[in-house]
Amino acid sequence: MFNLSQEELSEKGIVKMVVDEKPGYPCRVTLEDVEIGEEVLLFPFQHHITNSPYQSSGPIFVRKNAKSPNLSINEIPEMLLHRLLSLRVYDNKGMMIEAKTIDGEKLKNEIEVIFNNKSANYIQIHNSSPGCYNCQVNRME
Repeated sequence: MFNLSQEELSEKGIVKMVVDEKPGYPCRVTLEDVEIGEEVLLFPFQHHITNSPYQSSGPIFVRKNAKSPNLSINEIPEMLLHRLLSLRVYDNKGMMIEAKTIDGEKLKNEIEVIFNNKSANYIQIHNSSPGCYNCQVNRME
């Protein structure tokens, strides 16, 4: 998509940008803050595909040549630790059962607290102020 013209990107609702501050542009694929001077695409992404009223899409950034990280179970990407985060908790039917805003440094503990509730099936994490979708945390049995 980085090879598309501005006109072609615009037709798809996508904007190409050059990063001018860090942190500020979290890459949804790498789960890292993008470096100043790198190119990113900002585009709409359907991040909650469910058969419930909570279907949702929103803006995400993706850096050029992004590759998915190889995260370990229970590993929290560093980019989440220094942001104000919005946590949206869903049951196995895609219904929101809880929502809260926390400082990223409290994320690990908050995930543990949320999953003490057996009805909590997954958590979607967004940046609180701009609302960009970051990632999803799934319950592991």
